[in-house]
Amino acid sequence: MARTKDAGDASKPPKEPGRMKQMWQVFQMTRRYDPTAQWLMLLGFLGPVLVGLVLALWLSEGNGFTIALWIVAGALAGLLVALVILGRRAERAAYSQIDGQPGAVGAVLRSGLRGGWVGSEMPVAVNGKTQDAVYRAVGRGGVVLISEGPRARTERMLTDEQRKVARVLPNVPVSTLSVGHEEGSVELHRLAAALRKRKRVLTKPEVLAVSNRLNSLQAPLPIPKGIDPMKVRPQRGKMR
Repeated sequence: MARTKDAGDASKPPKEPGRMKQMWQVFQMTRRYDPTAQWLMLLGFLGPVLVGLVLALWLSEGNGFTIALWIVAGALAGLLVALVILGRRAERAAYSQIDGQPGAVGAVLRSGLRGGWVGSEMPVAVNGKTQDAVYRAVGRGGVVLISEGPRARTERMLTDEQRKVARVLPNVPVSTLSVGHEEGSVELHRLAAALRKRKRVLTKPEVLAVSNRLNSLQAPLPIPKGIDPMKVRPQRGKMR
């Protein structure tokens, strides 16, 4: 019976860490790659607390209960601001770990897009020798082709893909972006924000129709998927 019970316990999947433990792990990771994050979080917390304290002394007219309410409200607002700062800095720290690696743009398009933008972690064109790639995103700002790799090598790829899209959808605006650290390029952690800043030229139904049209014409490429920045793990050496 003991062996059966032990075998049953061993077959159970490991228990996932609780919400507080997960947040602590995210904070530790963020602080490791971005030491300024903890000080920004502290300022973000103290700011609303001080505002709440000032409002309490100004508006409470000496009522202790009202003062306490203002201070608690300030503390809760400060906690919310600190969590927002942690989320943004954690995302930036996670992307910094995969910056420059093949598939990094695909990871952003899969997990970091908002505002009605649709992107795929699979590139629409890839150079097998250099691993340079071109990705595509569709949103209210039209079709955006995004290159991954040095601009000098990917400019021709972007032009070819832009010509293909314009041939299929002649009335849809097609623009390009280059991800990298060169002049005129967009850094990886700013890619999602750069897409959201595009001038809106399509409606939501048109975005869906354009995305479906392009996906139906896209042939699958025999290449691995993009990296998940939130699941990056250090590589281990092979056992000999």
